[in-house]
Amino acid sequence: MKYQKTLLMSASCFLLSLLCCVLWGYQKDEDLAGRIAPSILRFHVLANSNSSNDQAIKTDVKSFVLQLLRSCSAGSKEELSSYINDHKQSLEAETNAYLAQKGCDYKAVISVTKAYFPTKAYGDLVLPCGTYDTVQVELGRARGRNWWCVLYPKLCFIDATHSILPQSSRQELQMLLSEEDYQSLFENPSRIRIRLKLLQFFDGTP
Repeated sequence: MKYQKTLLMSASCFLLSLLCCVLWGYQKDEDLAGRIAPSILRFHVLANSNSSNDQAIKTDVKSFVLQLLRSCSAGSKEELSSYINDHKQSLEAETNAYLAQKGCDYKAVISVTKAYFPTKAYGDLVLPCGTYDTVQVELGRARGRNWWCVLYPKLCFIDATHSILPQSSRQELQMLLSEEDYQSLFENPSRIRIRLKLLQFFDGTP
């Protein structure tokens, strides 16, 4: 009985220490996000639902809107945000016409807002969890799984799993951030994923 008690106490202490480390890392990520968020504009597409058709539409609309925004030659986050706000009606009209062609009975709402994002790896770049300015595209009821990337600097073409950030994109990002914060974004993604799995474990989420 005494052995079991000692074992239980040891396990509890270990789990408590582990949780403290995870939460410390989580807070560290949010602090970093607070420093870099003013320089970054993210892109967020929320699907109408989780049906296979709506999820496919979400991906198509993501590509369509990004293609529309290619015509904008904004040289800063502020200029790009202003462009989207100024052209909100035309962007929505073109997107809704595209949805109609796809046979959708719902429409898109495009806005520049703020949203909370979890930690996300884009190739060898890791963006920490936190609240960011974002261009948000809500499709219909906007209750399905969402898709996100970085609109400014232009990182939306980066494959989140396999690609490496091109040198040109690295340089653009480096110019916007302090050297210390820039280097922090290239923390080992596997370590980030382990931290997220541990948070899910303590949260009881699947």
